[in-house]
Amino acid sequence: MSPNSSRREVLCLGASALAGGIAGLASQTADAQDRADVERAPDVQITSVKTFHLRHKLKRPSGASVSVPLPTTRESLLIKIETNVGDVGWGETEPIAGARGAVVDSLAPRLLGRNPLEHRKLWRELWGANFGNGLAVGGVETALNDVRGKILGLPVAELFGGRFRDRVPVYVSALNYVAEPEIEEEYPRRAAEMVRRGHKAIKMRLGRYSVAREARVVAAVRKVVGPDVKLLADGNGAYTQATALEMADVLRELRFEYFEEPLPQAAARYTGYETLRKKMPLPLAGGEALDSRAAGKTLIDRGCFDIIQPDVSLCGGLSEALFIGELAALSGLRCIPHCWGGDIVIAASAHLLSLLPEPHWGHPTDTPMLEIDQGENPWRNGLAKQPLQIENGMIAVPQTPGLGIEIDEAVVGRYAI
Repeated sequence: MSPNSSRREVLCLGASALAGGIAGLASQTADAQDRADVERAPDVQITSVKTFHLRHKLKRPSGASVSVPLPTTRESLLIKIETNVGDVGWGETEPIAGARGAVVDSLAPRLLGRNPLEHRKLWRELWGANFGNGLAVGGVETALNDVRGKILGLPVAELFGGRFRDRVPVYVSALNYVAEPEIEEEYPRRAAEMVRRGHKAIKMRLGRYSVAREARVVAAVRKVVGPDVKLLADGNGAYTQATALEMADVLRELRFEYFEEPLPQAAARYTGYETLRKKMPLPLAGGEALDSRAAGKTLIDRGCFDIIQPDVSLCGGLSEALFIGELAALSGLRCIPHCWGGDIVIAASAHLLSLLPEPHWGHPTDTPMLEIDQGENPWRNGLAKQPLQIENGMIAVPQTPGLGIEIDEAVVGRYAI
């Protein structure tokens, strides 16, 4: 039996034990595998942890319903982990809430000189060092997964027990508010463009204007794309209970898949969502602001969502997002992760989606989808030398070691501030 196949069987056993509720056995299994990894590469050490704050001026300001004024820049925070054996890992997160300071001042010193294959030890220390900054840990853990996959010669999905699928369905977030033209022109035009490109699922932002006005726009979009294209709506916290239900009735009539985060997230507490869910005429989605598995469990236990949406770059990394997905499955909920980033976050999210099982045992009609925004973003179109390709509404999960992408550092240098 090869080391790689042995590793996969051991990790699958750990994953199965966790899903079955035997968390202690899963923990012991993962610890044992980490020790085996270190024995295979005992001399690997992290030599540097670097951060890069990227900024790009948008040609056309665009944003969400609550973006007042509309953003004029796109920003990201990249993390690069280097080792003494030449392998490098990349992570990505948002440059907000002190994420860069947490990485530089708190997390990086704990990583220097350590073996990146000590995954569980490092995971625990990263969380203990910063009182739960999910953004900082999310970026760092993604970089650690990338580099340890390269060291072991395994794709990231194989580090977590092996994938369920090699291709993942995609939905595009393509209908955003812009300064001009008005949404009556912009939304149907963009929706038609996405259909021509072969996309089969499209999400639009709602909530900036009255329900009556946007109901007419939504109906126009459905007419343009036809009955077979999946439509999704994101309220970005712009509604009250009453207006959310009013818009939800419109969306239900037009056969939308779900309504995402219509109420304010209230600093990740999602106040009022359990009440709204009981009245919603279509599935209620949310959870992009989750900052840990503990936060995910709390919201699942409260019954806030039909679909939970952890983001690998915001909730603490793939480990946290996968754990939240398993908790959701135990509660009969779907998990459709949030993804709003560049090539690094897209690759990490693709690996995560490959690991999430179907939400039921029947024919796979509800396979979790990968979100890819279509806004102006130079590190979604250019950061990876060979970005992941979308064909017929599907994206292939990388099968080369680590995240499966090679970063163009010239692009990093061009946008770093």
